[in-house]
Amino acid sequence: NAHDLERFVAVFSEDVQVYRMPSHEPTIVGREAFAEAYRKRFQTPGLRAEVLNRMVIGNKSIDHERVHGIRDEPFEVGVVYEIVGERIAKVWFFSAE
Repeated sequence: NAHDLERFVAVFSEDVQVYRMPSHEPTIVGREAFAEAYRKRFQTPGLRAEVLNRMVIGNKSIDHERVHGIRDEPFEVGVVYEIVGERIAKVWFFSAE
């Protein structure tokens, strides 16, 4: 929510894979591609994510988030983060649409 792209992407592995479900193939591969995908979004003044609920199971963190600033109205997503070592290695986004 600080719109600090460099600090944001630093927690992801160099070869991070991002999936937008129900796709079985990643939509983003690699930290540089991930940063590029978020660069424009971080220029959106009202962008912020609100964590409504979080569960941690082993090396997975499962968040229920409400996202503001991308659409006219906030929307909710489920996000699963897989942590390997000290970095996020995989991300799965689930949305109602």
